[in-house]
Amino acid sequence: MGTFDKVSVDITVVLGSTSMPIHQVLRLGRGAIIELEASEDDAVQILANNLPVATGTVVVNGNRIAVEVGALLPRPLDMR
Repeated sequence: MGTFDKVSVDITVVLGSTSMPIHQVLRLGRGAIIELEASEDDAVQILANNLPVATGTVVVNGNRIAVEVGALLPRPLDMR
């Protein structure tokens, strides 16, 4: 396992997305709320190094937020 100790993987969870003009982005301040085109019950996309690897759901337990992996996505043919 020693060889894998230094492998770095960036994990990203996509909760939703939206579009807005750049002038609105530039006016955003601390505490700004951006409405997403998704609800809390929608599936989230899980990315590893910007590649989709799974889908899941958001789980809230008290003041902690987690993502539960629901399904792994098939790997692209060039990564097998």
